[in-house]
Amino acid sequence: MKKITIVFDHPYGKEAGYNEPHNRSFTSALLVAVIQALEKQSAQIDLIDLHQDQFNPVMTKTDLLNWRTHPFVDTQSQNYFERLQNSDEIIMLFPIWWEMMPAMTKGFIDKVFAKGQIQEHRGITRRLFSSNTKVRVLTVSGAPTWIYKVLYGNPVGRMLKRGVFRKSGVKNFKWHNFNAEDVSPKARAKMLNSVAKYI
Repeated sequence: MKKITIVFDHPYGKEAGYNEPHNRSFTSALLVAVIQALEKQSAQIDLIDLHQDQFNPVMTKTDLLNWRTHPFVDTQSQNYFERLQNSDEIIMLFPIWWEMMPAMTKGFIDKVFAKGQIQEHRGITRRLFSSNTKVRVLTVSGAPTWIYKVLYGNPVGRMLKRGVFRKSGVKNFKWHNFNAEDVSPKARAKMLNSVAKYI
């Protein structure tokens, strides 16, 4: 059975994924669709909901000292790291705000991928995870994907692929963006139904 850990970042939570008026988010709906697709695959799912966990993304002075000199920053970050390390696949799911990831996701990377967790260091390679680990990043943006790539240079996709996961030993990385703004309900439903091919 595949072990898959989802790292989810949206203030509305999973509860906003059922298209209820005044309580809905496409990012949340995407999470629901991902979980349903994985359940059909009989995968073992571990959901890390950063807002539900009240994760603090701020790196304090003490946190930074721990990041540099200890195996982990804090017990919550260590718990997250162990869950990721024991996964066959990691799925990160978040909206794109101002062409970047939200603070929770950035803080998650800053704290969880601590220096003390490095298993092997050769040149610029910092091995944190097995090279067999799959990483799938699913994002939601207001801007069309082609504009995000061409005009802004795809900062999230490039940073995560080259600057985070490749340096962490992961080779199997894919990013897919969903542009759900200014499209019809039918088009959104079609996007949600297509989730299985991206994970």
